[in-house]
Amino acid sequence: MEDTKIIDLYWARSQQAIAESERKYGAYCHTIARRILDREEDAEECVNDTWLHAWNAMPPQRPSLLSAFFGKLTRNLSLDRWRRLRAAKRGGSQVELALHELEDCLPDRRRPDEALEAAETAALISAFLRRQREEDRKLFVRRYFYLEPLAELGARFGLTQGQVKSRLHRMRKRLREELEREGVAV
Repeated sequence: MEDTKIIDLYWARSQQAIAESERKYGAYCHTIARRILDREEDAEECVNDTWLHAWNAMPPQRPSLLSAFFGKLTRNLSLDRWRRLRAAKRGGSQVELALHELEDCLPDRRRPDEALEAAETAALISAFLRRQREEDRKLFVRRYFYLEPLAELGARFGLTQGQVKSRLHRMRKRLREELEREGVAV
C-alpha cells in the first residue's frame, strides 16, 4: 500500500492503518529497535509503541516521508527504553559504543552558556554531512542514527572493519573541528 493511503487511514482513524504500517514498515522498525535494545521483547514493545505514537500523532501531523517518521519514532522510543534499562544496569552495548565514539565532537551539555541551541547544532551537523561524499555520509548516518555495528557497515560497503573505523574517525575529527570553528563548545 502506498504511504499516502496509509496516512489517509490514520487520518480516517481506521485500525487498518496499524496493520498496513506493520506490514510495510514492521521489519524496518524492528531492525532499528533491535540494534538499540538487547532483548527481543523490548524491541517488539518499542515497535508496538511506534504504531501507538503514530496513531496519536496523525492527525494533526501528515508526515512527508513515512519511513523516516516511523524510523525516528522507533529510534527515540528505543533510546528512551535503553536509557531506562541502563539506569538499572551498566553494559557495553552497541548504543554505548556508538555514542561514546561521538562524545568528543558534540557540545558539552554541562556548559550551556557556550553551546549553541540543539536545533542550531543539528543544522550545523546536517550541513556538514551534506558536504561529505555520499558513501561517507551513509556510513555516518548508519553508524550514529541506525547504530549499525562496524562489521555490518564493512560488509554493506565492501570495506574492512578497520577502514570503517578510520573513515568514521576522520569524519568525527572534521565534524569536531567544524563545530569548534562555529563556536560550539565540544
